[in-house]
Amino acid sequence: MLKVAWYWFIITLIRWGFNLFLGGIRSKGRENVPKKGPVILASIHISHLDPPALAAVSPRKFLQMAKKELFEKPLFRWLIKSLGAFPVERGATDSSAIRHTIELLKSGEVILIFPEGTRGDGVHLGEIQSGIAMLAKRSGAPVVPVGTAGLHSSLTKEIKKIQRGRVNVHFGTPINYSDFDELSSEKAKRVAFSEELTKQLLQLTDEAGHPLKIADDS
Repeated sequence: MLKVAWYWFIITLIRWGFNLFLGGIRSKGRENVPKKGPVILASIHISHLDPPALAAVSPRKFLQMAKKELFEKPLFRWLIKSLGAFPVERGATDSSAIRHTIELLKSGEVILIFPEGTRGDGVHLGEIQSGIAMLAKRSGAPVVPVGTAGLHSSLTKEIKKIQRGRVNVHFGTPINYSDFDELSSEKAKRVAFSEELTKQLLQLTDEAGHPLKIADDS
């Protein structure tokens, strides 16, 4: 109970911070997040501010995979762990983090995942990594796509400072891996799942006010 109260206390402070100092934050489609049971929030990733922005408007508390390097400083490690972050080693198949994520989902938790695997450039939507399809299949959790706008000029790969500007967060229609069971092979299911997720992420970011294009578009 104390951990839950601490989480929502910090999230309330974050929400106030966005509204009072950073230009405001608005959301759309919160009703698309199932009220109970496991959920994967699959968001685009442009800024270091993406996780707090999503937490500020998400109707449910979520946990998050975070790169191992963020846990190196003791005080920051304590803070992000207290808010539900757990480490994953990038650039390798971190089987323990994957097992832990599946266990959390099967216990009914909400997990935030960035399906591109890293921050984008704010212009393109990167390739959807295969791991999210695997998690959706093995856990049975619906995947809710999330598009954002307004964070492309704050704490990105190229911009190291925070700039004011209203943030919009749009939650899309849940995607179930089982929606593609009629397809004949696992490869076809994964491709169809990724294509649907890509389509929704592009649509949501467009509606939120920051259109992206596919990374290999000319």
